[in-house]
Amino acid sequence: MYKSFSMELAGRTLTVDVGRVAAQANGAAFMHYGDTVVLSTATASDKPREGIDFFPLSVEYEEKLYAVGKIPGGFIKREGKASENAILTSRVIDRPMRPLFPKDYRNDVTLNNLVMCVDQDCSPELTAMLGSAIATAISDIPFDGPTASTMVGMVDGELVFNPTSAQREKSTLSLTVASTKEKVIMIEAGAYELPEDKMIEAIFAAHELNQKVIAFIETIVADCGKEKHAYIKCDTPEELYADMVAFITPEAMEEAVFTDVKQVREGNIREITDKLTERYQETHPEWIPLLGEAIYKFEKKTVRKMILKDHKRPDGREITQIRHLAAEVDILPRTHGSAMFTRGQTQVLTITTLGALAEIQKLDGIDENEKTKRYMHHYNFPSYSVGETKPSRGPGRREIGHGALAERALVPVLPSEEEFPYAIRTVSEVLESNGSTSQGSICASTLSLMAAGVPIKSMVAGISVGLVTGESDDDYIILTDIQGLEDFFGDMDFKVAGTHKGITAIQMDIKIHGLTREIIEKAIRRTKEARTYILDDIMAPCISSPRSEVGPYSPKIVQIKIDPAKIGDVVGQRGKTINAIIDQTGVKIDITDDGAVSVCGVDSDSIQKAIKLIQTIVADFEEGQIFEGKVVSIKEFGAFIEFAPGKEGMVHISKISKERIDKVEDVLTLGDVVKVVCLGKDKMGRISFSIKDVK
Repeated sequence: MYKSFSMELAGRTLTVDVGRVAAQANGAAFMHYGDTVVLSTATASDKPREGIDFFPLSVEYEEKLYAVGKIPGGFIKREGKASENAILTSRVIDRPMRPLFPKDYRNDVTLNNLVMCVDQDCSPELTAMLGSAIATAISDIPFDGPTASTMVGMVDGELVFNPTSAQREKSTLSLTVASTKEKVIMIEAGAYELPEDKMIEAIFAAHELNQKVIAFIETIVADCGKEKHAYIKCDTPEELYADMVAFITPEAMEEAVFTDVKQVREGNIREITDKLTERYQETHPEWIPLLGEAIYKFEKKTVRKMILKDHKRPDGREITQIRHLAAEVDILPRTHGSAMFTRGQTQVLTITTLGALAEIQKLDGIDENEKTKRYMHHYNFPSYSVGETKPSRGPGRREIGHGALAERALVPVLPSEEEFPYAIRTVSEVLESNGSTSQGSICASTLSLMAAGVPIKSMVAGISVGLVTGESDDDYIILTDIQGLEDFFGDMDFKVAGTHKGITAIQMDIKIHGLTREIIEKAIRRTKEARTYILDDIMAPCISSPRSEVGPYSPKIVQIKIDPAKIGDVVGQRGKTINAIIDQTGVKIDITDDGAVSVCGVDSDSIQKAIKLIQTIVADFEEGQIFEGKVVSIKEFGAFIEFAPGKEGMVHISKISKERIDKVEDVLTLGDVVKVVCLGKDKMGRISFSIKDVK
């Protein structure tokens, strides 16, 4: 039965149609927010997937260009692989939803969001987040929801909720907060050095609004929600777990996992696995396929108990202690900039490349505000960084997400295009990984940009804190600088990047049903302490400020302004003039509609030559100006001199030599380079030159 539900949300109408479309999905919500339309569906398989020890959740966010009245560019006129924005949106939908499914649920679940119409004032990403939560909540899929999400901006110092397109353009904050009925479950943020107190205020203002949305969703669920279906539980058999613990002993497991060397720990767990495999080979062969999950459970309980009860970390550190840190610049001799940042067994090398503005990335998506990207941060996570072997298949969703997080953290401190007219790309190569490589890439990228001579406004550092919780809300411990094991077995990975002044990026992943305000406030303040230490004691001694100029192998860019009315003169018919300048000098030239001309090249002399040619082309020619040019045509009455690409003037035969000559060829030949003085324009409007009157 078709039912429609509506509420006012941040000054616009949110409407949810249930039973109107996609009736065969387990749950479907046809979402309208303003004129934005998204179809959100939730489907699950009838049976669990065999042979897996994880919950197989897939989240899809499909951008259709018809939603904004576009036909896809290129030869193939249909949408191809997901854009970066689609991948990042899928991740931000996944993160608050995943913890709320049963931990032992092994049925395949797909949350699909089809963007069908876009109103730029009503975010399709937010609409999809709400749609996924509603579709799952009303379905028969086991889910401990609902959740709600709110976007927060800051315009002129004031918080705005679910900002419009115009507000997003001016906003100094881009924050997304997802909540359950009791707690905050996901935070994603980018900000222009926002103080910690302001960020906390914004987070909980969003959480308060989320409660109104959750109340609205609960009315939908009460009206048309399906009864949740039963499922096959996939937990470790109690008999197996009890026998394993008695045979290995908690003391032996503690000794196996508590070491500061990841490879030693993994070797110890392999030994335990081999012992148990041998033990059950004959007596309980049916248990052998279940050993991986059983050992994981035993290892997790051991680590969590030691951290929570004894305040003992696997590598022996104090609760607030950061692993050994090191920073270096100029690792690679001929790149434009390079730096390496090491934190314990996490090591990232970032390379900076500078280019002409013509090399900015062009975006073909559904966001009308974002058409180009001047700064690009890419992140690579090869298998050797964790001691594994597998072929490289290009960046996955995790790599794209980590790259975007680092990019978001650094954008607020980058110089403007007018201050530094370059396209900028940084690539973070993870060389070794044991926890929080994304934050390591932020530190390495900051150093690399400074080494490349990019005049960033402030240094940015990133750090991650973790969490282990007990039975109650006030039974928890926050860990500074979590390593892989603490992330794996802990409840939270709270990443915060920023400068001395404030926060530039946040990403919070949790595995539990949300965080209290007390935990969030303490986590944010803990990252501030750690960030300050990294900035002052590790990064500043390595390189204290951006280099005053770009390196010898970097392109040099010089900008000049010309009259916009003369852009056509510089470009020439079908680009003939500008291409001639490029051919002569070997530079790259970009011209914007307002007359800003950027000349890019490695050799300063070539740049100056190109600038001189451009200035010559756009000059208002006056009597007495001296030029140097090449003889390109000889006639009976004189010669034509090309003094800049596409620009010629004529020297009458009487103005070639101080002595009388019978033929032009007696003095000049094609290709001769001569100096001429401008005599003004003749009756036909052509520029008239003299060779004999040059002083």
